[in-house]
Amino acid sequence: MTTLIVNAQVVNENQVQYLDVLIENGHIKKIEKDLQNVQADRVIDAKGLFLMPGVIDDQVHFREPGLTHKANIYTESKAAVAGGVTSFMEMPNTVPNTLTQQLLEDKYQIGANTSLSNYSFFMGASNDNYDEVMRTDPTQVCGIKIFMGSSTGNMLVDAPEVLEKLFANAPCIIATHCEDEPTVKARMAIFKEKYGDDVPYDIHALIRNEEACLKSSTFASSLAHKHGTRLHILHISTGDEVPLFEVGTRSNGKILLANGQPKLVTAEACVHHLWFDAEDYRRLGNDIKCNPAIKAPHHKEKILQAVLDNRIDVIATDHAPHTMEEKAQHYWQAPSGLPLVQHTLNVMLEMSRAGKISIDRVAEKMSHAVADLFDIKGRGYIREGCWADLILVDLNATTQVEKSNLYSKCGWSPFEGTEFHSRITHTFVSGHLVYENGQFDETVKGKRLNFSR
Repeated sequence: MTTLIVNAQVVNENQVQYLDVLIENGHIKKIEKDLQNVQADRVIDAKGLFLMPGVIDDQVHFREPGLTHKANIYTESKAAVAGGVTSFMEMPNTVPNTLTQQLLEDKYQIGANTSLSNYSFFMGASNDNYDEVMRTDPTQVCGIKIFMGSSTGNMLVDAPEVLEKLFANAPCIIATHCEDEPTVKARMAIFKEKYGDDVPYDIHALIRNEEACLKSSTFASSLAHKHGTRLHILHISTGDEVPLFEVGTRSNGKILLANGQPKLVTAEACVHHLWFDAEDYRRLGNDIKCNPAIKAPHHKEKILQAVLDNRIDVIATDHAPHTMEEKAQHYWQAPSGLPLVQHTLNVMLEMSRAGKISIDRVAEKMSHAVADLFDIKGRGYIREGCWADLILVDLNATTQVEKSNLYSKCGWSPFEGTEFHSRITHTFVSGHLVYENGQFDETVKGKRLNFSR
């Protein structure tokens, strides 16, 4: 089927302009100012709408296999495409942990059978699976994930000799969760003794504090520079970490330093660290308990400024669902993580509406830069020849977040009750119109991401 999108305001590569886009065989065939005389099987008049490249989320936890009472690849990819996320990269702390090439391929098979969006999966590292990690195919796998701080699934890698070997010999980019485990454990013991079960509202930010993040991120960065390793530090939650990262630019599909050299250490900000702060624990409690923690208000301003300054390169979610029953437990028992993938673009468009970031920078940080950073083939841009991963957005409509319109299996959102001043109306995944105004066409599944490495 050929699809012609006309009268759209196309947001792409630092510009917003009226263009028509022809989709053929899953790819973008033509982009011109007037294609209205071109014959197509389907014509979408996008007057009043913005056409953006599909969001590429480089950090999600879709919980399959082993934790499917919380979520699975089908349900979470459905929430993703409803929110304009056309590709995702999923983390290895499932059950069993993704620590062998066979377990990794098992997840790819699940993705091929059930995912409505394009997909890739990180290979997990542990203290004792070095040989398996070294077998990772960099053209077929998004990266290697190292937990340099324990989180859900407890895949902590803390053996110094293992970290040295991984950083020295990694076959592709390493992505890290950075929190210093001894610092976190020491502070947890202090606060348990001090407060018992009568904990202060912001205790999570006090336990998983700035020191824990900075110490671990600094260590990871030092390993990368020592060994010349491409390192991507996930979910920056403090302004204290910002000076670790150099100002970057994008050029010819690469993330570069100002002097034109490749940027060795890149960073990610997540929407919840830009939207919430520690004062929101009073209202939301465990619903925004996540690792690393949401912290004091001044941190989100510093993180946003680092995004705008190109010290932080991409924006993602760290979508990590748990059931409402799990989250309703006492603080010490409640798991960390929150479901975000359905509203990640709404959050950033709301910030754009408030004048905090332009809509073209949103596209850059959520699509272009992610494709460049991970060397993704043929995605992340609205260009002739690229895969047609596209979304149409109405900035004159609203999205009211309610339990009744959530697609994540866990059935709740920290944004419940929020009205966003944007609505994703159409989502194309590899040229297939999978989502249109609340309706899904699930006849075609997403594709495996490939990488130019």
